[in-house]
Amino acid sequence: MLAYAARRLGQSLFVLALMSFLVFLGVYAIGNPIELLVNPEADDVERARATMALGLDKPILQQYLTFLMFAAKGDLGRSFVYNIPAIQLILERLPATLELALSATLLAIVLGIPLGLVAGLKPRSWVGRGIMAGSILGFSLPTFWVGLVLIMVFSVQLGWLPPNGRGETVPLLGVPVSFLTADGLAHLAMPALNLALLQLSLLVRLTRAGTREALLQDYVKFARAKGLPPRRVIGVHVLKNILVPIVTVIGLELGSVIAFAIVTESIFAWPGTGKLLVDSINQLDRPVIVAYLLVIVSIVIVINFAVDILYSMLDPRVRLGGAASAH
Repeated sequence: MLAYAARRLGQSLFVLALMSFLVFLGVYAIGNPIELLVNPEADDVERARATMALGLDKPILQQYLTFLMFAAKGDLGRSFVYNIPAIQLILERLPATLELALSATLLAIVLGIPLGLVAGLKPRSWVGRGIMAGSILGFSLPTFWVGLVLIMVFSVQLGWLPPNGRGETVPLLGVPVSFLTADGLAHLAMPALNLALLQLSLLVRLTRAGTREALLQDYVKFARAKGLPPRRVIGVHVLKNILVPIVTVIGLELGSVIAFAIVTESIFAWPGTGKLLVDSINQLDRPVIVAYLLVIVSIVIVINFAVDILYSMLDPRVRLGGAASAH
């Protein structure tokens, strides 16, 4: 297990280094922030002074090496607009994004796996067909449109839920969270549901397909022949054996949910990193953009690393196969 974990950790660090290079070059090769930061009436001397102060007068490769040297110490640069560390801006907004993403993922798990089991166990019933029809809608409907419909129905017409903002927060281990207050939960409900819709539909279809396949296996037939209760057959012999692909998808989708929560945060004015990224792109605040992308990439890598370890614990053939190929 330790050898497998060390090998995956080395691969993760290599991916992070490669992504830092691609992200830095991609962001720094687009646009000129001096045009937005300096007064349009400024002369060439002032522009040159501002360019030199921000280090934009050096070649891109040299800028990257300087960035890498400071990044190794935890310094991802200072915001051009706010003149404070870029990582500080991101860490101030990151708890809101993580809370929204984790809430959406939890909602998808709590609803998606049971609904997928029902659809797999009763594929020809009206319940099973209705669940699958709903999953198709979840895949088909655009996130921004669903968000606007939720606001129109539950906020404007019914007045049950607030349309935007994060609501009341309380500190949890020094981090502000909203799910511990009634007002915060009311603000969290619609954004979490909107963000969970695609992941929920995916888990429903994946669980249904795994259930249908597992029911045809000999070990399930043998368990039924022994007279085991249906609850035990489903919980132990069916669900346990379909968890490996489900855990993998949940991990991968969690990274995607965190990375692509921008649309949901924009619709519901959720004060997370998504809005910060949009503002930084509009202002060409390069350090914040680079820092945001690297933080998100790091989170995705950590999640994938954790999923790989959990995957190998659920199915020892994964790490054994990797060790055999290494030899």
